[in-house]
Amino acid sequence: MSKEQHSEDNSTTHFGYQQVPLDEKSTKVGEVFHSVADKYDIMNDLMSFGVHRMWKHFAVETSGVKSGQKVLDVAGGTGDLTKKFAKKVGPKGEVVLTDINASMLNRGRHRLIDVGFAGNIKYAQADAECLPFKDNYFDCISIAFGLRNVSRIDVALESMYRVLKPGACLIVLEFSKPTLAPLSALYDLYSFKLLPAMGKLVANDADSYKYLAESIRMHPDQETLLNKMRDAGFDSCEYYNLSGGIVALHKGYKY
Repeated sequence: MSKEQHSEDNSTTHFGYQQVPLDEKSTKVGEVFHSVADKYDIMNDLMSFGVHRMWKHFAVETSGVKSGQKVLDVAGGTGDLTKKFAKKVGPKGEVVLTDINASMLNRGRHRLIDVGFAGNIKYAQADAECLPFKDNYFDCISIAFGLRNVSRIDVALESMYRVLKPGACLIVLEFSKPTLAPLSALYDLYSFKLLPAMGKLVANDADSYKYLAESIRMHPDQETLLNKMRDAGFDSCEYYNLSGGIVALHKGYKY
């Protein structure tokens, strides 16, 4: 089965390596993130050996966000990018943290408030495929490690395009396809053997981290995602491979 193979009537999609009815994926993904929310930040550090912090720093710096601007952090979870963007936009700017999952959104809100972020951050439980914001509103949209969890990537990209201002950019930070064969083999071993074991040990949940590994393999590779962004209307699209392509940062503009 190819990465993007679905039934002809588009009534199913993938949940890891399973094919599930389209309207069930968000529920199943929700169960995963309800389960891991309390250990999410610890597991991020363990899984990436802390490198996720550098990936996220690069994403924010690449966005070009300036003081006073409005930023939407889609599927922002516990708020790593939101915190960085809030510093960039300053007190006259605005960052909206959204997540479809209430557990993740609540953890993000509490985490940010606990470290003193309040005035320029708003929160909204929202589905990336139907963002509840007016057209042409945001100066930048980010989605980090969340796009592979949506049911319809093309619909989510179109939704994000709609709420961006003309001249604004979308930043997509996501796991991708390693560019070197030896690295790919090592990454597979890590993903399918060590990662679920780590999830069991730390979060008492091996299955959710098995899904994580599978969802990464089912996500479009760098060129495929680039073309999906273009199909959604984005221009000047480009991507940067990070850590040998284990992660890629895609960027595109609405003109």
